[in-house]
This record gives sequence, C-alpha cells and structure tokens, in this order.
Amino acid sequence: MTILEEVRQAAQTRLLFLPHAIRQMSRPERMITPSEVETVVVRGELIEDYPQDPRGHSCLLLGFGHADRAVHVVCSPKGDYLAIITAYLPDPAQWSEDFRRRR
Repeated sequence: MTILEEVRQAAQTRLLFLPHAIRQMSRPERMITPSEVETVVVRGELIEDYPQDPRGHSCLLLGFGHADRAVHVVCSPKGDYLAIITAYLPDPAQWSEDFRRRR
C-alpha cells in the first residue's frame, strides 16, 4: 500500500488535528478550514514523502481549498486516525508556480 493509500484509508476513520496544525490553520492571514484540509486529504496530490520522519511516516499533500487557493497539508497515517501535522498556504517565493516543487 502506498503512503497516499494509507493516508486516505486512515482519513476515512478520523482526522486528528495536532496543536501545531490548529495554530497554523487559525492564523488570521490563512484561516484554513477543516473542510479544506479534508478536501486536500481526499482529493489532493502527493508532493513529498517523508518515510524517515521521527513522528512516523508522513507526507506533504497539495490540494485546493476555497476560491481554488492552494493548500499544503502534512499528515501521518496512524492505526485508527490520520494525524494532521500542519496545514498552510504555500509561499510563492518558496515554491514553483504550481506549488509542487520547492525553489
């Protein structure tokens, strides 16, 4: 099973937003909703895979939220939930035009 398949399977059970993700999503200049994160998890594209992450195998997903804005989500599938580590709006200065590659 690929990491993306594991992510989607874990997401069917439950999304667990870690404190860092909640802080990042709640920043006034971002205001990323849980439904946007869920959309990225269900429909998004795998951008980076982190098999050696000390928190457990995780990955970076790209998807599109409200008003078609790009949203990045870092998540890690666990036994009975998907841990949402962080979610943010990618900075165009740090990412390619399509937000798929780091500059």
